[in-house]
Amino acid sequence: MADAPFFHDASGTVRFSVTVEGQDVSASIGREVLRYHYRTAENADPLATYGQHIEEFDAAVRRRLAAGSSAPIMLRENDLRAPA
Repeated sequence: MADAPFFHDASGTVRFSVTVEGQDVSASIGREVLRYHYRTAENADPLATYGQHIEEFDAAVRRRLAAGSSAPIMLRENDLRAPA
């Protein structure tokens, strides 16, 4: 079972896990990526923004893994764009 997501203040990232083929894969996404991509207020709660878009992040992690990336996965804004 994947760990609950949390905000890691020192790195400014939401850290979370995605279960892929029975294995938990560690991943993270930065507060600024969330803010710019979803156009939230500067003081918006990154964990709340993450919670509203979990499926997008899971899919992005799976795409990165399928493309050959290894854990831990650090999502960037470009990863959130739908594949063509």
